[in-house]
Amino acid sequence: MLLNAYVLGVLAAVALTMAITGLARRLNLGRQTAEVPERFRVVLSPEDYALSGQYQRASATLEEWQDAVYFLIVAGFVLWGGLGWLDSQARGLGLGELATGLVFVGLTALGSALIGLPFEIGRTFGIEAKYGFNTTTPWVFITDRLKGLVLTVVLGGGLLALILLAYQHLGNKAWLAAWTVTALFTAVMLYLGPVWLMPLFNKFTPLESGELRSAIEEYAGRQGFRLTGLFVMDGSRRSTKANAFVTGFGKNKRISLYDTLIDKLSVDEVLAVLAHEVGHARHGHLRLGYGLAMLKMGVVLYALQVFLGGRALQLAFGVSVPSAHVGLVIFGLAFQPLALLLGVAANAFSRRWEFQADAHGAGAPGGPRALILALVSLSKVNYANLTPHPLWVWLNASHPPVLARISRLEARQPVPYQGPGQGPQGS
Repeated sequence: MLLNAYVLGVLAAVALTMAITGLARRLNLGRQTAEVPERFRVVLSPEDYALSGQYQRASATLEEWQDAVYFLIVAGFVLWGGLGWLDSQARGLGLGELATGLVFVGLTALGSALIGLPFEIGRTFGIEAKYGFNTTTPWVFITDRLKGLVLTVVLGGGLLALILLAYQHLGNKAWLAAWTVTALFTAVMLYLGPVWLMPLFNKFTPLESGELRSAIEEYAGRQGFRLTGLFVMDGSRRSTKANAFVTGFGKNKRISLYDTLIDKLSVDEVLAVLAHEVGHARHGHLRLGYGLAMLKMGVVLYALQVFLGGRALQLAFGVSVPSAHVGLVIFGLAFQPLALLLGVAANAFSRRWEFQADAHGAGAPGGPRALILALVSLSKVNYANLTPHPLWVWLNASHPPVLARISRLEARQPVPYQGPGQGPQGS
């Protein structure tokens, strides 16, 4: 049993992070009001609102169990000296330092994925199915995971190999080399992913001619927004939830609409959602997001280099030969509080960008009213938490609370409440 200050300190960092996120999760659940918020009363019945709360509680409970099980297994493995044992097993294969590192990190990643798999199954076929969201078949679920595993091994393994080589051979310049490689890899994936990788999981078909396509093309033309594709994604193959997104940089921009989005919203509302996504592109949020992510990655990789200088720490975990790959895994545990803080900063920027994109979306032909009604409808069908706790928003939310978004849009154009029985579809 490994009981020393280094090991206990790293496990305390993991526990602290989980405790903070767990507190935010509990406070978040407690914020749900007894009555439906006024804006939603004409479209969301008290029964549906109660179901939304039940869905939020069920999801949070599963996350709490997952965190608890993950911590207990990881803590038990670490305290038993499992990292040293696993490293000795990998070295016993006689594969060389780089291959040994890939095997070691790969096995720890596989172990983490296996811990999460039962909860993922429970979420998909339990909670999501119970509340009417899941449309994923067992076959689709299995093939998705197998495809993801292959891509992780091929693409993630290749990137990991370059990062390990940098830390094994480049000394003080390792973090900068790893940062450069990661930035280039991410840029290539952002550019090619929508064309090569996403179709491996979903079917993208060109949007058929008709009122919606004509409206989108007319709007994009007026905006001077050049498209390389306008597609419908078969989101209904996995879930009833709805969304839309713009991918690509420069002239390689593609707009993808979930088929569920088209089914649930009117033409004006879909156009407003699309205008919101165009707003992200217009304000350069894709590029800014990439830059922010790379800045965060630079901090992480520099911190990793500093961390790897502490060879005594690895020895405290029962490792006989300190190495970049063992240090990387231990760092992944110790770094979690700082990762949480970096996520807070990134989410703050993201929420600001969402407000900017909303302002752009309000300029669509339907005006602010169309985007407000779209937000109301999507919040209803997705069982969104309408009254999240500020701590939860601060820690986790990449989007502002929907009521805050609606409030800003209504400052541009007040939207009268609709009468009983009239949802946003009829507008």
